[in-house]
Amino acid sequence: MNNVTLIGRLCKDPEVRTFKSKDGSDVRQATFTLAVDRAGDDADFIRCQAYGKTAELVEEWCEKGQRIGVTGHIR
Repeated sequence: MNNVTLIGRLCKDPEVRTFKSKDGSDVRQATFTLAVDRAGDDADFIRCQAYGKTAELVEEWCEKGQRIGVTGHIR
């Protein structure tokens, strides 16, 4: 099983781009880094990607410093 759930803060505004899929349709991709607190003063910086409708929602609603939760898989 490859599931992960993270809660952290966005390090900067998400970067969103559009590209063509194999079937020729447009696909949106949002890329962002999530700072997840560890014990003490440490943090892990996790690079995340979202596609399609999720990417559009990330672009519309998320900004630097905002605390968000994400669920997905590690690749």
